[in-house]
Amino acid sequence: MKFKKPSFRKILKLIRFAVFFFFISTISVTILYRFIRPPVTPLQLIRVVEQIADGEKVKMSRDWVRLKNISPAMVQAVVASEDNNFLEHYGIDFEAVKKARELNKKRKRLIGASTISQQTAKNVFLWPDRTWLRKGLEVYFTGLIEIFWGKRRIMEVYLNVIEMGDGIYGVEMASQRYFHKPASSLTRPEAALIAAVLPNPRRWSPAAPTAYIQRKQQRILRVMNQIERVEF
Repeated sequence: MKFKKPSFRKILKLIRFAVFFFFISTISVTILYRFIRPPVTPLQLIRVVEQIADGEKVKMSRDWVRLKNISPAMVQAVVASEDNNFLEHYGIDFEAVKKARELNKKRKRLIGASTISQQTAKNVFLWPDRTWLRKGLEVYFTGLIEIFWGKRRIMEVYLNVIEMGDGIYGVEMASQRYFHKPASSLTRPEAALIAAVLPNPRRWSPAAPTAYIQRKQQRILRVMNQIERVEF
């Protein structure tokens, strides 16, 4: 029995359908997440698979809260630590990217310039990777959430899905675990301490800060006082 090779026209039609489906589905999900919480993130699923593969008990502690129930100090702390120009840029801080490139030419330990919007897009829709494909999709989804969510929703999702410890996700669970209080009651020093460990929350803990984390906490507190109050 002979099989006919698909014609160029059929292949083109399939490509068009795939592209159309990609844009429609991603835009639809992004709009949906403007109103409902993401049920799970790719990173959370990856961590579960890693735990099962290592023979560990599955750990996924999270407790979604509205932004109004999170201390303003926590918002101020992550902006001071991660993205000083959060309210000013449209998803990508090109000035920060330029500065990071210049600094990386002079140092062995590279620094990034991902905004809170980019980190949120990566956490909600993508997997942790450094390939050009993943970075390209990150830019795409960053644009979508900037258009359809706005800054307030981006901050709310970011503070609820970000990894904050081994099996700990979101600031509410981190606050309960490390300081035995709701996120609404976090003080400025506590919020700065949580923000200080975000680059590697499975290595460092706000409950037992190293000298390096304490120094970083103090730097974040200084920046919190220097930047404008973050209001939506």
